[in-house]
Amino acid sequence: MKKLLADCTIEELTAVLESMGEPKFRARQIYRAVMRYKTFDEMTDLPKALREKLGERFIDRALTIRKTFVSKDGTIKFLFALADGNIIEGVLMKYKYGNTQCVSTQVGCRMGCAFCASGIGGLVRNLTGGEILTEVLAVNAFLGGTPEDRQVTNIVLMGSGEPLDNYEETLRFLRAVTDAEGLNVSARNISLSTCGLVPEILRLSEEGISLNLTISLHNPFDEERRELMPIGKKYTVAQITAACEHYFEKTGRRYIFEYVLILGKNDTRRHAEGLAALLKGKPCLVNLIRLNAVKEKHLKAVTDQNAYRFMEWLNEAGLHATVRRQIGTDIEGACGQLRRNYIGEETR
Repeated sequence: MKKLLADCTIEELTAVLESMGEPKFRARQIYRAVMRYKTFDEMTDLPKALREKLGERFIDRALTIRKTFVSKDGTIKFLFALADGNIIEGVLMKYKYGNTQCVSTQVGCRMGCAFCASGIGGLVRNLTGGEILTEVLAVNAFLGGTPEDRQVTNIVLMGSGEPLDNYEETLRFLRAVTDAEGLNVSARNISLSTCGLVPEILRLSEEGISLNLTISLHNPFDEERRELMPIGKKYTVAQITAACEHYFEKTGRRYIFEYVLILGKNDTRRHAEGLAALLKGKPCLVNLIRLNAVKEKHLKAVTDQNAYRFMEWLNEAGLHATVRRQIGTDIEGACGQLRRNYIGEETR
């Protein structure tokens, strides 16, 4: 089975070239071409014979852009087709400080959160580090960027899938995307969102990558959180916050709790008080999110007024809370929505 070229480091490419009797300096040429989202045919600084030999061993592009959808607010949603025919999605969000890309780490998801479309149908497979990387390479090239003039300035691992459930490949991606000889994205410009896999959070804190850790919390009470997030049956809120404090001690990076406000589920003053009691005094932020409703889930969003009232309750209690700006709602911007609808259309 052919390997993805984007899954190779410079060192791995060097070893392959040596085994083929090719000069080692070609490894950096190939690596730079991958970072520019080039196919073998476009690697014209390589001899044709070498390109043919590489083609016998490797897949040059891990994925291609199948469709794009542009929101009235400038957000772009991408459908990517993987080499094996699977479909994943990503989002590019435009801000004053730069362009943030949301990437997927799995095809589907096995976490089964009650409000998320990604888990409908379960986990199909993990993405490789090279596939995750190529999501960024493809969008950077789509925007006219290069590794030296990057148009994707920030990355959030908040697309389909649970990044820490695909730990090794997520780590491979993080090392590749921060590589000085590649895209050279600062870890401070990368955020990873997890539903709270405690052993993996502790492990991540030891990797020497000081990225922004974001926890999908959504309820301060364990019994109620388990109804929204099955992972709550395995790890308590107390265990998750303790892991976050360890992450802060090791990296010096404040962590963020995401909290999707769902009408009648987690939006009362009691919930705000529980959240304040849990988090007050901790080096964290609370990011409140208005639910982007998924029709199969039968859950309802709170009003804007109620979202800002909940924020005020938290701020009055001494927390630092904000309400996330809603973007891309007219192009099915929530995780998994677009992929699921596309697959449904293709199978009709």
